Amino acid sequence: MAKWAGVIGFVNETKETAPSVYKEDFIERKYYGDVVKNNRRLVTADKVNDDISVQNQLSIVADPYAVNHFYSMKYATFCGAKWKVTDVQVEHPRLTLTLGGLWNG
Repeated sequence: MAKWAGVIGFVNETKETAPSVYKEDFIERKYYGDVVKNNRRLVTADKVNDDISVQNQLSIVADPYAVNHFYSMKYATFCGAKWKVTDVQVEHPRLTLTLGGLWNG
């Protein structure tokens, strides 16, 4: 199992900046863990270039903040890029995060 160290972005607050326009404020926290699953997938669409989806799984040692705010995780850094957190499994004392496509937030 490979080791992982990186940043996870949590939504702190959502503010309305203009009528019907919302902006999310993020808190970034550093975590350590293991790469449980490491693979990539090309998503074919009606575009010139295919999208990349990694579908990696990271198992992190959860602190009290992560356990209480796992629902607000939006992205995690992996290999120098920010990836969407698409799924979180609570397996106390760890959290298993599944990553999806690139985060464009």
